[in-house]
Amino acid sequence: MSRNAEGPDSAPRHPDEHGEASHPTEDDVHGTADATLGGYIEEHDRPPAFEGVDGHPYTVSIETERTPNLAAPIEGYLVFPRWATNGLGIVGHVETPTLWRGRSPEEVARRAGETPLLRVKSLLDDAITNQDPTTDPRD
Repeated sequence: MSRNAEGPDSAPRHPDEHGEASHPTEDDVHGTADATLGGYIEEHDRPPAFEGVDGHPYTVSIETERTPNLAAPIEGYLVFPRWATNGLGIVGHVETPTLWRGRSPEEVARRAGETPLLRVKSLLDDAITNQDPTTDPRD
């Protein structure tokens, strides 16, 4: 699968008097660290769950893989496992195209973790809407 796409842009944060990005932005609806993907995982020790545009429950994982690009040999994307409505197992998944590129898996994962949860939800809905209709949704 080709993963050619532009990466999500985190909304800019406004530095306080100490240069820290502490003021909420339009994507930071909670005004807390758990309003981002990485912040949520760190705060709650689990990935966030979403209801997709198709009405099914999903969670999210940050995935990285190597590429032959010497300038940015690691790329990252999101995989959204789709759960059975009873929550007892994964019955399919959707994924995004490549969203981030970097020099190390840690760099790419950090950048992915900075993504606001509202943007993650939007990426999920886009992945559901744009999935290949000939693909078995259980794959």
